[in-house]
Amino acid sequence: MRYSGPLYRALNPVYAREPMSGRGAELYGGRFNAKGTPALYGALEVMTAVREANQVGALQPTTLVCYVADIERVFDTGDAAALAQQGVDAATLAHTGWRDEMRSAGLSRTQAFSQRLIAQGFQGLLVRSFAPGSGPDDLNLVLWTWGAAPPSRLTLVDDEGRLSR
Repeated sequence: MRYSGPLYRALNPVYAREPMSGRGAELYGGRFNAKGTPALYGALEVMTAVREANQVGALQPTTLVCYVADIERVFDTGDAAALAQQGVDAATLAHTGWRDEMRSAGLSRTQAFSQRLIAQGFQGLLVRSFAPGSGPDDLNLVLWTWGAAPPSRLTLVDDEGRLSR
């Protein structure tokens, strides 16, 4: 599928000056990216982004940013048949032990799934949020490829240059 529209991200202020980097995910790995693979985790709704950035404990300081995205090749995990063709099911996507799998095996099942999608030419993954308080309509778009030009254009909305100050 193609995704064209806004994306929101609630960044740790440490990374606020580099909102296009994906560096944190690259350093530590994420549910849908292995360590060493940059990824940008965005949400289709503002509150989903806030929930994603503050999954443990009280609300922590965040910098909320918006992007305009036009991503041509996005894998839609809401398509059960396509998911089954990849050998993955909804329970695998939602598995809370992905960090333990990563520590013990070096790669979680969801990270291996994302690596297969990257090898197949997908630039991102549309998936429901698993952050506490989220529901089935809270969606994230995880990007592995993004830049200033098609086929995976991502533009930061910062008309006044606030993040560069």
